[in-house]
Amino acid sequence: MSAPAPAETPPGAEVHPVGSALTAAYARMTEVLPALGVTELAPDEAAPTGGGRIAVAGLAEGGADLDAFLAWDDAQVLRDHGRRARPDVIATFGLHRYAWPACLLITVPWFLLRRVPRFPVEHVTFQRMPGRIAVRVGEFACLPDDPAAALPGARVVRDEEALRAAARSAVAEHLEPLLRAFGPRTRRRGHALWGMATDEVVESLWYVAGLLGEQRRARDELERLFPGTTMPYVGTAAFREVTGPNGECLSTRDRASCCFYYTLDAEDTCANCPRNSEAVRIAKLTAEASAAAEAATG
Repeated sequence: MSAPAPAETPPGAEVHPVGSALTAAYARMTEVLPALGVTELAPDEAAPTGGGRIAVAGLAEGGADLDAFLAWDDAQVLRDHGRRARPDVIATFGLHRYAWPACLLITVPWFLLRRVPRFPVEHVTFQRMPGRIAVRVGEFACLPDDPAAALPGARVVRDEEALRAAARSAVAEHLEPLLRAFGPRTRRRGHALWGMATDEVVESLWYVAGLLGEQRRARDELERLFPGTTMPYVGTAAFREVTGPNGECLSTRDRASCCFYYTLDAEDTCANCPRNSEAVRIAKLTAEASAAAEAATG
């Protein structure tokens, strides 16, 4: 399930007027992905409530808030497919649809500004429709020559590798309590859950970078972020090239996990679905490349 979350396209979003060392990155992301807006809360501002907003700390508790969150996915599947999915499939959809945008809170500032924020679950509120995330910006890591190094909350790290380590740590800090809560419902455990997390980090940033015209750089950065020895994550960024029917080079990646969408529609899987044969993968990638070329030429 590589398409961005949320599952439906809401109206455009605006970044909250409160500014921080991260605002420029979120503004640029929202320009190309209006389905996701980031609200930065002032230090004394209460987190927004109502309108379907969920405190992410509540999701991490695994109780009533998680039940309500997954009820949306259950209703969406029933509406769009005319039947219900297995509970573990619904939980997997719900985890994907939160983790995909949540990872961008950390990876987009890292990619665009070389700044890595920390967002414990207590500092984030999620509104699925229209796609909004409210965050309380606190500590962030940056490089020694970053002008933001003098700002409150800045934590200076020595070099790019240390900044990558900070990005991996920040994502893990945010996702770990959520993986614990969603895990029993997805019927997955440690290695499989962290495989999902790895996929969400890589595919969300790769997608947004494509909208920004920087997909090649994102691929290089993600390969350095996940060289294959970075526990608790699973494997490498896993990019590779395949050859299309006319000899063209097509970029793909080998996912570490499966979203279970095939249980609803075995033919409409994403190109990178691990269940696809190589021939099916190439056919889907070729069709996507053709559609993108047609859209670009108008």
